[in-house]
Amino acid sequence: MSRPITFTLPESIDQREFVVATYLYRTAPGVDIHAAARAIAEMQSTGTWVALERETRTIQERHSARVVAIWEVPDHETELPADHGSRHWVLQIAYPNHNIGGQIPLLLATVYGECASAGEIKLLDLHLPEAFVGAFKGPKFGLDGIRELVGAADRPLLITMLKPAIGLTPKESAEVFYQAAIGGSDGVKDDELLVSQPWSHFIDRVREHERAAQAAFEETGHRTLYFVNITDRPDRLVQNAYRAIEAGASALMVDFVTVGTSALAMLADDPAIAVPIMGHLAFSGAIYASPRTGVSSHLVLGKLPRLAGADIIVYPSPYGTLSFARSKHLRLAGAMTDPFYAIRRTVPAPGGGLHAGMVPRLVDDLGIDFALGAGGAIHGHRQGAAAGARAIRRALDAAARGESLAEAGAASPELAVALEQWPALEPAGS
Repeated sequence: MSRPITFTLPESIDQREFVVATYLYRTAPGVDIHAAARAIAEMQSTGTWVALERETRTIQERHSARVVAIWEVPDHETELPADHGSRHWVLQIAYPNHNIGGQIPLLLATVYGECASAGEIKLLDLHLPEAFVGAFKGPKFGLDGIRELVGAADRPLLITMLKPAIGLTPKESAEVFYQAAIGGSDGVKDDELLVSQPWSHFIDRVREHERAAQAAFEETGHRTLYFVNITDRPDRLVQNAYRAIEAGASALMVDFVTVGTSALAMLADDPAIAVPIMGHLAFSGAIYASPRTGVSSHLVLGKLPRLAGADIIVYPSPYGTLSFARSKHLRLAGAMTDPFYAIRRTVPAPGGGLHAGMVPRLVDDLGIDFALGAGGAIHGHRQGAAAGARAIRRALDAAARGESLAEAGAASPELAVALEQWPALEPAGS
């Protein structure tokens, strides 16, 4: 009897023709890991739990997934007793790209479909071949395009979150927008909870906010984008985008995890939607937060939405009010900005309780290729929102020039006040 084709050396497959998934898998005492890995590979490709007459050798050779690696953590080299306890494994399984085609829903169904219900297994990473990635256009603008739109070639960007999140009328929130814009914000975004409530329809906000953006531009000469939240059912999403752009929208925002990454791609691929698109992290923690199940954050919030076309993605900062590991923050930013075939770079936008005193650490982590997302530190500044935006812009500009926060604060009354309210956080390596 020949050895099952499920198992193979990584060198024996052409990685240009396979999507390779890496998993963390915990097994109960006594489980045969080879049998378990083979079961996952078969479950996610040609097989099922019984032998099938029509699952021929030809079908297996063309369509079967291959187990290319099994590592135990720690790496035991001797047989352990059956009652040793639970064991942890890293598995790599390669799936033929022609099983999937150029779409994200079938990709996820293939690499993490039924097996997501098979126990404690987490999808850690995906190697995507160029043949798969070539079906996607990625961001229309990306990091370089947004820099050009707002005139910020050599510094980190500043994105302001409108606060309070809900409750303001369009005219009231437009005044908040204006203050953030004259303070130097490169973009101002809706809250993820705000789309069209009785007191604030998104079309009314577009009209009022874009008037405020023009007034701020005439006063300062600096362009500020307004990311209007158009999140809705997928069948209404494109029409929302068209209506927003017709009303004058300079940018769009969508809670892409809740509507689906392919809904984001639908927007980004539409040539009539020629404005930047922000992806918001809402609901993503339900997918990535568990250490043993789900999908790693750099896939959920980085590689996949970048592939789908997000120009900028808001994600949790490790330094503010949200719970997120610094190692994940660094990995996620890399997934948005590292070379990825011909796909443009997405702007990483860490947010959640950030203030001017955190700028040195963020610049130490990411250089200048990111956008700092701030809400409370701008609107809660003792001198008002315009001063709050100026404080953070001064800190960002100084960091890009290699100037210390103390030096910048001495030259900026707004930054000095901000540092009194929220003390500086030194770089991680200091």
